[in-house]
Formats: sequence, C-alpha cells, structure tokens
Amino acid sequence: MRDLMLLSLMAFITGFFLDLLLGDPHWLPHPVKLTGLLIEKGEKALRPLFPQSPRGQLVAGAILAAGVPLLCFLTPFIFLGLLWHFNPWLSLAAESIMCWQVLAVKSLRDESLKVYRALAAGDLDTARKAVSMIVGRDTDPLDREGITKAAIETIAENT
Repeated sequence: MRDLMLLSLMAFITGFFLDLLLGDPHWLPHPVKLTGLLIEKGEKALRPLFPQSPRGQLVAGAILAAGVPLLCFLTPFIFLGLLWHFNPWLSLAAESIMCWQVLAVKSLRDESLKVYRALAAGDLDTARKAVSMIVGRDTDPLDREGITKAAIETIAENT
C-alpha cells in the first residue's frame, strides 16, 4: 500500500511538471470534453428508456448523474490497478499522463492572460473569444464586466 501511495505521489508530481512544461495541447482530447461527450451520449440513450413524464425524466437524470461520475472513477481505477499488477512503471507512466491531463495550471494561466491582454487593449471581441476557451457558457453577449467575471470565476474554480 505504501508503494502504491508513493507511486501515486510521484505520478502527481510528474504530471504537475508535465503540465507546467506542456500545458494542454489543443490536439489532445481533454478528459472534461470526453466527460461532456459521455453525458451527451448517455442522456440520448437514457431518455427514450424512461417515460416522458417529470418522474421518468428525473429517474433518467439520477441514473446519469450517478453513472457518469462512477464510470469516470472506475475506468482509470481499474485501468491503473491492472497496470500496477502487470508493471508498476507502466502504471506510473499512465497515472502521470492522467495527472498531466487533469491539471491545467499552464493552460489556465496562458488562456486567462489572453483575456487580460485583450481587455487591457480594449478589444472586447478578442476578449470574448479568449474567454470562450476557458468557460462553457456563451460569451457573445458578455460585456467587459461579464468577460472579467467569467475569467475570474473559471480561474477560481480551477485553482
């Protein structure tokens, strides 16, 4: 157990430094996007299975709300456990990559600085586009204050 905890700590530290060095490459699918896709597909699959009543949709939503986090936990847990029993070094490498993907220190800093610079230059269109890279909401109607709040909320939530 101690070895596993030490390996996980090493993976976290390695992932943290990978994140500082590389950030989140745009070409690499991010786990948050994959989770969103899982929610979207899960909702489409579950809705027809339950009555189109408030209660039926509540049950479908509850299954989705419990199932997605459970699947997002169990998948890496089982995968890393299998790797650990096969080869602890492969487990360390895989867990390091996973930690790198879920940490976003460099990318969050880089993307939020783009928002700051655009706002400082008075370029609201560029600021809206920049903030859209770090938030999930529609940024088109945001004014200067809305863009600033969106960026600060995202930084605070992700920190």
